Amino acid sequence: MLLRKEFVFDAAHNLVHYHGKCEALHGHTYRLAVVLEGTPDEEGMILDFCELSSTVRERVVSRLDHAYVNDIIAQPTAENIASWVWEQLEAALLRPNCRLSSVEVRETAASCVVLRAEDRPEAGVQATDRLCPGERSEKTPSEDSGGPAR
Repeated sequence: MLLRKEFVFDAAHNLVHYHGKCEALHGHTYRLAVVLEGTPDEEGMILDFCELSSTVRERVVSRLDHAYVNDIIAQPTAENIASWVWEQLEAALLRPNCRLSSVEVRETAASCVVLRAEDRPEAGVQATDRLCPGERSEKTPSEDSGGPAR
């Protein structure tokens, strides 16, 4: 089961290692979605929405809202912001019945990045876990680097 909570914050950034329109200082009204995967606990909840809101506001939104994101993340692409958000939240949201499943960072109504647990290099996914049934990897799990190349 998935639990999703959305947040909004305004921030400015520029992409210093990019040559194009976004290398100039500009801002967005970002939309952030945090998704947990789990099973309801004895109270019937994956996680209390109030607890999730408090954690995300404290660890992420309070730091990014009305900030110059380059002061926090060196090259604040949507991809890098999503990774940073993941790092701020993963341990704080881990429970016996749930874990962080995905983070979505939306810069505009039409443009977003979704970072899923399986996209993280630390996810511990072995090459053989990504194969179709009946396929065999030429590498042993210890030889595999863990994640797909980007």
